[in-house]
Amino acid sequence: MLQWVKSNSRFMAAAIQIKTLLEEAAIKLQPVSESSRLDAELLLGFVLKKERSFFHAWPEHALEPQQHTQFESLLKRRLEGEPIAHILGERGFWSLNLTVTKDTLIPRPDTERLVELALEIIPQNAQWKILDLGTGTGAIALSLAKEQPASFITATDRSITALDVAKLNAEKNQLTNIEFIQSNWFENLSNQQFNMIVSNPPYICDNDPHLKQGDVRFEPLSALTSGTDGLDDIRAIINQAPQYLLADGAVLLEHGYDQADAVCDLLKTANFKNIHSYKDHNNNPRVVTANI
Repeated sequence: MLQWVKSNSRFMAAAIQIKTLLEEAAIKLQPVSESSRLDAELLLGFVLKKERSFFHAWPEHALEPQQHTQFESLLKRRLEGEPIAHILGERGFWSLNLTVTKDTLIPRPDTERLVELALEIIPQNAQWKILDLGTGTGAIALSLAKEQPASFITATDRSITALDVAKLNAEKNQLTNIEFIQSNWFENLSNQQFNMIVSNPPYICDNDPHLKQGDVRFEPLSALTSGTDGLDDIRAIINQAPQYLLADGAVLLEHGYDQADAVCDLLKTANFKNIHSYKDHNNNPRVVTANI
């Protein structure tokens, strides 16, 4: 809170310093966030239009009253559970800055592991055709488009509003080696074939208690849940993928931390080969890769 002092019969606000403000905000946020300090810095960076490094270089910098008021307003929204990405309207992913809305899944660091693995498979400067199913904000598709400019990415989503966000992100990041198609998985892709199919599909069980906790409360259920075991959409992708893959084509699927064995079994049943499971940077099984 601002402290008020009397000077020359006039009341003036004693401006609060960055160091103190961030410390107090981080403590307040601890009950609602596992990254309370980071959240506080992101909110303050948005208000001051500064990079986080500024706070470490200038901890004694004092906010103006209107800046403090704006910060407190944003902090209140976060304390009520609203995701940082929705408050700021954007989220960093890979090397991109992505617009995020309530119509899309919020890109998460775990999904960057899928991008890493895809880039290990795609030959440098390859002119591959890559399909991203359920693109949402375009996080995976646009990251691959940026890192592999000679390749061409087709990004699909059944949600028109999500595709509008992905298109905006392509324009914002000046990426043109990509097209967007409204499609429920493979529905509107006719007879196209690809060198690689990637997807971060819904994989949470319909009755998972985590759906009532944290950021996911604010995200579209259609981008999160997939049947009683969370595997309905993954099954649909695996069953249809072979006819859309070129010879030796690769498929990469993100999944829940406890679904790796089930996804590998589904791929084996569909006659995929070279099936491998990979952990994310939190040491949880997260991505399975395979070839047709």
